[in-house]
Amino acid sequence: MIRVFDIVLSLDEGEELLPRKISDLLGISPDEIISLRVVRRSLDARRNRPPRFVYVVDATLADEKGALEKAGEGLKIRLVEEEPERERFLRMPLPEKRPIVIGSGPAGLFAALTLALEGIPVLLLERGRPVQERVADTVSFWREGILNRESNVHFGEGGAGTFSDGKLTTRVKNRRTEWVKKTFADLGAPSEILTDARPHIGTDRLRQVVVHLRQRLLERGCEIRFNARVTDIIVHKDSVAGIVVNGSEEIRTDHLILAIGQSAVETYEKIHERGIRLAAKPFAMGLRVEHPQELMNRIQYGKWWPHGNLPPADYVLTAKIPGMDRAVYTFCMCPGGEIIGCSSAEGEVVTNGMSLYRRESPFANSAVVVNVRVEDFAGESPLSGINLRREWEKKAFLLGGGNYRAPAQRLTDFATGKESRDIGPTSFHPGVTIVPLKEVLPPFVCEALRAGLMIFDRKMPGFLTSEASLMGVETRTSSPVRIVRGEDGQSVTMSGLYPCGEGSGYAGGIMSSALDGIRAAEHVLRELGKGLKAKG
Repeated sequence: MIRVFDIVLSLDEGEELLPRKISDLLGISPDEIISLRVVRRSLDARRNRPPRFVYVVDATLADEKGALEKAGEGLKIRLVEEEPERERFLRMPLPEKRPIVIGSGPAGLFAALTLALEGIPVLLLERGRPVQERVADTVSFWREGILNRESNVHFGEGGAGTFSDGKLTTRVKNRRTEWVKKTFADLGAPSEILTDARPHIGTDRLRQVVVHLRQRLLERGCEIRFNARVTDIIVHKDSVAGIVVNGSEEIRTDHLILAIGQSAVETYEKIHERGIRLAAKPFAMGLRVEHPQELMNRIQYGKWWPHGNLPPADYVLTAKIPGMDRAVYTFCMCPGGEIIGCSSAEGEVVTNGMSLYRRESPFANSAVVVNVRVEDFAGESPLSGINLRREWEKKAFLLGGGNYRAPAQRLTDFATGKESRDIGPTSFHPGVTIVPLKEVLPPFVCEALRAGLMIFDRKMPGFLTSEASLMGVETRTSSPVRIVRGEDGQSVTMSGLYPCGEGSGYAGGIMSSALDGIRAAEHVLRELGKGLKAKG
């Protein structure tokens, strides 16, 4: 099999033309192509030229070597070397005390699945509720401002990613990536995630996937318990000995995978109290911007919009701010989406973006954030970043009116330092309050954002418009704390504890968190294998 890169189709050309395109590129007859498989499909929509789709395709040919020899200069083509998608382990007997996974976000779910597939069913504990009940609780919060601390956008089956755009993009190069995507597709995600350069599932489809994944874990013998908050870790001689659930029930284990997510503040505080080493780490904070999607489409596609084969336009923007040593960038852009309230504790306002699979909302939104360094934190505690985050989330709550409405301002008014009298329609649930947004962020963040927005408008003319709104605060971009772990995946101060996912400070987003959960499970399997060899 050979891999052929940079095969171009226009907006009006279908994939049925791929065999002819490849045969023309390779100088062979179409009859010599035995089979084709699309590996990757991306949209090249650079301005001032017609948008086009660019493909990477694996082709099985009657004579691969001959085709390689005849390939002209400049043609990107190579032989495909298949690699195993995930590590395999020798079957081993069940450990005396089964491993426990805390958290049912992407990291926890894929850690549990990896162990279950190797014949080690786990106990999976989730402080929140199952998807169906969790959705009802979250919608109630958006409509009525009634927050359930244990069942919301951050806590419950599927983790925070359940209420998102469901992006599967990652900068991490890992052979397990394809296996994760295939697993998602097998569980009901759209099949195009296997080939799209920017794959996304959508919050509506992702909720179904999470339920199917739960069923698969149960079929493999795992036990899953909801409304089961881990309130303490039992320690014996610097090793995990068990956990305490809901303040009273003790469960013994020697292997504890901690996939808590970045919003589990009480858990961070408890493990810090238990002497588990934590470290403050940089993160980013800012606001969320919302434009009309139609405007984004026309800016990005120009005269070629509308076209039936063009998706809702997205964007990625970055800017370095001269004289400030700060970066401003867009993050988690949601085409055809909505901005949602993501509070996980009383008296705090947090924003994020979410899209359905079809991305049919009339709004486009994205976080616009500034890097925050550890030296910006007050105090020496490893939890000082969490304290900084909490401070501004509380200010946003108070300035929003104390009812979980988000502080908001017209984009152009914020950029030019003016107060807004009104703003256009927004998608935010449960609503907005017009206030000067300079009051809900540290001064250095506001200064950098204003400078960054001007640069964005030069890079993408039309971005800075009175049709757009800003609301805040956006603080959950990544964890501001790291649970320090060693090369064996275990806490450097407590053996048997395997921190992973966003809450560990080593991952962010659905895909990288899932990969980190798989990695944690593999570390557990290696440790179990060591014990088996020792007994043998």
